[in-house]
Amino acid sequence: MEPLRVGICGLGTVAQGVLDVLRRNARGIAQRAGREIAVVAVASRTPKPEVDLGGATFSTDVHALAARDDLDVVVELIGGEDTALSLVETALGNGTSVVTGNKAIVALHGEGLFALARANAAHLGFEAAVAGSIPIIATLTDALAGNEHDWLAGIINGTSNFILSAMAGEGQAFADALARAQELGYAEADPTFDVEGVDAAHKLTILAALAFDAGFHFEDVYVEGITQLTPDDIEYARQLGYCIKHIGLARRRPNGIEARVHPVLIPQEHLLASINDAMNAVLVHSNAAGDTLYAGAGAGALPTASAVVGDLINVA
Repeated sequence: MEPLRVGICGLGTVAQGVLDVLRRNARGIAQRAGREIAVVAVASRTPKPEVDLGGATFSTDVHALAARDDLDVVVELIGGEDTALSLVETALGNGTSVVTGNKAIVALHGEGLFALARANAAHLGFEAAVAGSIPIIATLTDALAGNEHDWLAGIINGTSNFILSAMAGEGQAFADALARAQELGYAEADPTFDVEGVDAAHKLTILAALAFDAGFHFEDVYVEGITQLTPDDIEYARQLGYCIKHIGLARRRPNGIEARVHPVLIPQEHLLASINDAMNAVLVHSNAAGDTLYAGAGAGALPTASAVVGDLINVA
């Protein structure tokens, strides 16, 4: 078969990871996909001549790439909301499939994007939008599709988990733990979305929509961050037999879906209590499968690229 022709919008760490994974695992990917996956074009607002594009053409016009009619898939990895949403809508409107790692646009505009994809016989893949390398989207939509889900709960923001782990393990104050997370690249220069719970709420919105067929209702999620926690809080919790984790939880109730993100007291013997540093984990309670736990790297170039490439193989 002809190669799957892919264009990538963005050339940050995740996009570079995608290029790396596709190059490193090319033979196995082609066997599983039934055809070669070829990145033929890359667009980024900031040129990075040091990055090996493997023969793909380069442009600084991300909008032109999304509008091309000779691509099978557009991969959106520029982040943010407005420009990213425009790119995805343009591609889907042209009947070009899209793979994205952008949890904000899926959580806030999911209904419209899926309607646009259906109307134009295109596919929208977003495994990379939630929990990095953990295949939780595919699990809910495929492997657990025969279940009714009662609730799900997870550590779905690696930055907050790293900070809380540092505060618990080393007794650091919040500000010191945040500074360390920024030094290691786990936190952005402006960490507001992470530490105030917005990022986790975006992800929980997506998980709840898939688990409960509830639609995308980010505005209805209760959100609380970790900025008010102190080492004393964590020590008192430890003395009572608990640790503090920043949890996203969605639960089916008789009158609707409960969805909330906030710090939670977790018994020290609970499985989620052992998920530390920048790791993520999601626990799902279903009526046939029972309790199932999924854990792995929640961020990073290669873990997130793993999810992107998995979506590309599905499209192929």
